[in-house]
Amino acid sequence: MEIQTEQFTAAVKRELQNSHSRAFLKLMPPVLNMKRDIGLSTFPDIDAAQAYGAAIRQEAMARLPELLEEFEKNALANGAKVFWARDAKEANAYILHLAKEREIKYVTKGKSMVTEETGLNEVLHKNGVEPWETDLGEFIAQQLHRPPFHIVGPAINVPVEEVRDLFMAKANLKEPTLDPVQLGYAARLFLRDKFHHVQMGITGVNIAVAATGTIINVENEGNIRLTKSSPKIQVSVMSLEKVVPTIKDALHLIRLLSRNCTGQKLTAYVSMDSGPKKKDEIDGPEELFIVIIDNGRTKIYQDLKARDALRCIRCAACLNICPVYGQIGGYAYGWAYSGPMGQVLNPLLLGLDRTQDLYRTTTLCGACKSVCPVGINHPSMFLYYRARDVLGDPYWRGKKRSGSEERFFQAWGSAVTRAWLWNLGIRMVRPLINKDAHEGVISKMKGPFHGWFRTRDLPAMAEKTFHDRWKEMKKCNNPVPAKRYSKN
Repeated sequence: MEIQTEQFTAAVKRELQNSHSRAFLKLMPPVLNMKRDIGLSTFPDIDAAQAYGAAIRQEAMARLPELLEEFEKNALANGAKVFWARDAKEANAYILHLAKEREIKYVTKGKSMVTEETGLNEVLHKNGVEPWETDLGEFIAQQLHRPPFHIVGPAINVPVEEVRDLFMAKANLKEPTLDPVQLGYAARLFLRDKFHHVQMGITGVNIAVAATGTIINVENEGNIRLTKSSPKIQVSVMSLEKVVPTIKDALHLIRLLSRNCTGQKLTAYVSMDSGPKKKDEIDGPEELFIVIIDNGRTKIYQDLKARDALRCIRCAACLNICPVYGQIGGYAYGWAYSGPMGQVLNPLLLGLDRTQDLYRTTTLCGACKSVCPVGINHPSMFLYYRARDVLGDPYWRGKKRSGSEERFFQAWGSAVTRAWLWNLGIRMVRPLINKDAHEGVISKMKGPFHGWFRTRDLPAMAEKTFHDRWKEMKKCNNPVPAKRYSKN
């Protein structure tokens, strides 16, 4: 997937003109939030359940190196093969080599955010191995060559007419129909044929358990279970922060994940795999490969403040409540991770210099923090990124302010704390802003303020201030007209 985070501003303007998405976004987040509230209400104590989830993830982060070693030891003892990948290139190369070595022509895939992060599909396709996404939403998004609109429903915003046309062209839909059952059945028939002959399946990992070497996947469609049980070779790709200490911890996180994600007490399918199939088992892969990918996470882990980003369990509760996501949807974020989740993860994975618009496009309202089941303080993270960027922190590729911009904000700080200086400055710039604002000249400014004004036009100022008008009114002895209210 091409990373387009630098085009965030242009994408936002485009999405704000998309009447279909805007109408859809008025309906989807409230419905998902309502389902989440209903699901969480089944806990005897919601706050305690969320706090327990936060404690589990906090412990996992504190003990991460130790837990990863324990997980590898137990996974190997279970018969799995573990490969550590330093970055996306190394992970993709390993999986491609495995497919080529076994003469694999195509693979089926379960929904996996980390393989979207690494761009695995593009690498496989370019090298003669066809990847087929088998989650219905991911299948639609893949065929339309679009990033996920929402982590729960990657293609939830796509009009049914577009799905119909796509399935007519790509999924052997015999007759045009808008019936969702018939459309789903067409996709099922098409993908089932892929499952019947598949030799290699690839999935992500929702949770990995250190104490048992177990990998866990949750889903509602059964496609991950088929992808894990049908082929002889199973590849599970996990980012290294997915590990937790025990099965008990994993089960509680599953309860939280299901309720925060879809409002369910438990998803329809929960698959727990500890190694490949045994001799007396009829289902499951003959070989299980677990690819543990770093891709910048060790660097994140070394920063005690940034480390909290690794707590995320991808539940999407923050997307559903975010006022920014609720206006623009997922496409504008330009990568696999969107909403507050993406605003927290993307700057650390891609660099502050490439993602400035993401961590500055926030109201800092704290709604995301209030619903996070694992205790991430999103607003604090955004302010941290801004601070590191302004200071020009090379560790996170921050871009230090120029000297002229720094002097401008020092002058601004002096002006706003001195009324006489502020009034003098306003009188000086009033003619300029009146002239330029309607022509959009401010937004075309070059130099140190180009980035700030790229997305901001100062409104035209009134020709006279309120105080000036008040003084004139008193001189004319003209009382302020009373506002009349109609009885109707």
